[in-house]
Amino acid sequence: MNQPLLSIIIPTHNRPHLLEKAVKSALQQTLKNIEVIVVDDASDPPAQLADHPQLSVIRLSTSHGGAGARNVGTQAAQGRWITYLDDDDQLLPHMAETSLKALAATDLPPPVAVISGIEVVDETGQHQEERLPPPVRFKGCYFSLEDLEPGCSYNTKQTLVVERDVIEKIGGWDENFRSRVHSELFLRLNLACSIVGIPEVTYCLLRAQHEPRISKNRLLRQESFQRLIQKHRSMFWAKRSMYASFVYEHAKISYYLGQKGAALFSLIHAFYINPKTTLSRLLLLFKDFVQSS
Repeated sequence: MNQPLLSIIIPTHNRPHLLEKAVKSALQQTLKNIEVIVVDDASDPPAQLADHPQLSVIRLSTSHGGAGARNVGTQAAQGRWITYLDDDDQLLPHMAETSLKALAATDLPPPVAVISGIEVVDETGQHQEERLPPPVRFKGCYFSLEDLEPGCSYNTKQTLVVERDVIEKIGGWDENFRSRVHSELFLRLNLACSIVGIPEVTYCLLRAQHEPRISKNRLLRQESFQRLIQKHRSMFWAKRSMYASFVYEHAKISYYLGQKGAALFSLIHAFYINPKTTLSRLLLLFKDFVQSS
């Protein structure tokens, strides 16, 4: 195979029934100059996939976690550009081509990365929601701590396409994180390069009730949240209003996951960071509750 232009890395652990669909979506890109690298993070039994000239499988004998598996794939990648696909999600056929066209068209000074839109579906394939990324975050910004444009979402980070060298220069994925890995990476990434958002859906995310996701692990969520705040404390305090909103959203999710003590602690913390922002969020929540009653 000729030197690929784009490497698609799929970390996987014990999801054989979903992995095959993820791999198929990667191999069916309209852009043909790609390679697909599956990093099997010590699955039991090992992942089994049909041979394909553009597909390679790296088997890890001990688990490295999602961040570690992504780092292994990054080191093995041959493409100039790189993207990462979760093993329970799928790329739409034009994802690679759309992303690289946007990168070729930008007049921003390099390095530049792109993200695009996500469609969220349930286990039956029914549409749940659509998320579109913010239009641009210039080099030196704090990505998800910047004020968000109406109708946009920061929860589109899975669609990242970036030069492999950029990921390597910022130190790769932080293997101390088992949750919040994308949030942590993007805070460092945006300091090193601009991030352009494409207002087009290219990625299908499965919201499954019965599939285990690291993001649903209650203990890991709390540990990784605190670790993220500690590691990037100066960034968070530099954007106090968004910091308060970030902690407030964590409080909401903690409450919905049944972690009422952690939710109360985070809510108090949000008030401490920025009382005005937190109160406005609570009033908006109360208004929505009254209107829906």
